[in-house]
Amino acid sequence: MSTEEQVREFGRVWAAAEERGDTAVLAGLAADGFRLVGPLGFVLDRDQWLARYGGGDLVTEKLTWDEVEVRDFGTTAIAIGVHEQVAKHRGNPVNGRFRATHVLVREDDRWLLAGIHLSPIGGPPPFAPAGERR
Repeated sequence: MSTEEQVREFGRVWAAAEERGDTAVLAGLAADGFRLVGPLGFVLDRDQWLARYGGGDLVTEKLTWDEVEVRDFGTTAIAIGVHEQVAKHRGNPVNGRFRATHVLVREDDRWLLAGIHLSPIGGPPPFAPAGERR
């Protein structure tokens, strides 16, 4: 299986785990130094990223990752695609469509997610506070 096929399959597993809020699977997919840069510029480390589902704070009803282009750099792969979600955080809608960059690293013949960066497509997401909608 090519790196592109492996990364696309990884993305399917990741998106399904996000939809289920399955922190055990997500923990197994994330590298120790994982970081997420959210659509409003916040940064979460691995533990904070996993804790989003604790106590029902984040509920993801639907998550897709499409239009994915994979670049293979040997032990690192960069995948850029479109991340679309229907979700609520602490009861507030956080639906959106984002350009998503996933950075994966190969460790012991498997891919791990080292980082995700989300950028709103077409401007700030509708859930951004009014002062941050430029």
